[in-house]
Amino acid sequence: MTKVFIDGSAGTTGLRIRERLEARADIELILLPEALRKQPQARRDAIHAADIAFLCLPDDAAREAVALAGDCDTAIIDTSTAHRTAPGWVYGMAELPGQRARIAASKRVANPGCHASGFIALVAPLVHAGVLDPRAKLSCFSLTGYSGGGKKMIADYEAEDRSPLLDAPRQYGLTQAHKHLKEMAAICALDSAPVFSPIVADFYSGMEVSVPLFGEWIDGGIARVREVYKAAYPGPVIRFVDSADEAGFLSAGALSGRDDMEVTVTGGDERLLLTARFDNLGKGASGAAIQNMNILMGANETEGLVLG
Repeated sequence: MTKVFIDGSAGTTGLRIRERLEARADIELILLPEALRKQPQARRDAIHAADIAFLCLPDDAAREAVALAGDCDTAIIDTSTAHRTAPGWVYGMAELPGQRARIAASKRVANPGCHASGFIALVAPLVHAGVLDPRAKLSCFSLTGYSGGGKKMIADYEAEDRSPLLDAPRQYGLTQAHKHLKEMAAICALDSAPVFSPIVADFYSGMEVSVPLFGEWIDGGIARVREVYKAAYPGPVIRFVDSADEAGFLSAGALSGRDDMEVTVTGGDERLLLTARFDNLGKGASGAAIQNMNILMGANETEGLVLG
């Protein structure tokens, strides 16, 4: 029986992790009473008592939790931005080359960001295979459900007297300083981060990340991109699909409530569109965290995941 503590179990990511784990017979959850949930000593004791601890916290609180853990033997999976490019931490995207073994051998795993998961899934294998020039000046367009903004944004969108501005999609990250940009460039080994346009819209969960490319940046054209994706993503968590369209459309909510991801490429040799679809709370957060936990446990990697 693996003992698991979720530090920050009241947030959207923590709640979904808890829901998934409560149904498992191989997990014993360490729970703190509400009065002790933010008490440092109680959190420290829970982390030290666990085999695996999830940090579902803001960045500063996640750093505090790591300090509380000290040099204990507990494996930590941090879902915040705090450690995604930090020395000594393994990036928790098992589908990247060699990454599954690194996760299994680590005690410090940084869960990927939601937007970053789609971008990295699309770009990293192409750079690794020598198909995409790492000097390429890329852009990224990402649609997300409002649950990605946490409890406050969920409350704003679900309020009876909400602003009419929430009825239409809203672009954000306008300063080009979004917190996911650093990992997007670093994990893909790009010379520069992409121009990034995230959009939040009036649906609860789901995500669609697109990277448009001119063919001049691709060695081998669209056929070579398909070959790379087919080899990299046979499933069951990330899988390449030849066509993901619904009569000429692509819905960002197609994989809502699930923990898998679809990757596809459309267009032609002159202009290509790389697209990843998944749930921002699934493979973009909680699902990826549980997948990483399974790898650390030596369990079936998809245990407890909801896959299509």
